[in-house]
Amino acid sequence: MSLLAEAGRLLADVPNPGPVDPTAGSKGVGLLISYVKWGVLIACGVAALASGGLMAVGSLSNRPDSVDKGKRALMWSLGGVIVAAIAIPMINSAFSAAA
Repeated sequence: MSLLAEAGRLLADVPNPGPVDPTAGSKGVGLLISYVKWGVLIACGVAALASGGLMAVGSLSNRPDSVDKGKRALMWSLGGVIVAAIAIPMINSAFSAAA
């Protein structure tokens, strides 16, 4: 019985260290994440411009399927911008909380 009580006390005394930055202050991870964030925004912008062009070409050449594809692509690129706009502050706050 005393062995179980000692085991319980031993397990209760396990230290709980605070959160530590796993990168040890490395700027490389932050730089990589910032490049990815800008890459996402650039890709969404390029997709929006390309979908606008697809809608214009489809409208001028009387191809309604191209216009529909352009509209869908525009909506997806705007959705990507919204997701990126939500994710970027979340990532920034997570990395600033770790420091």
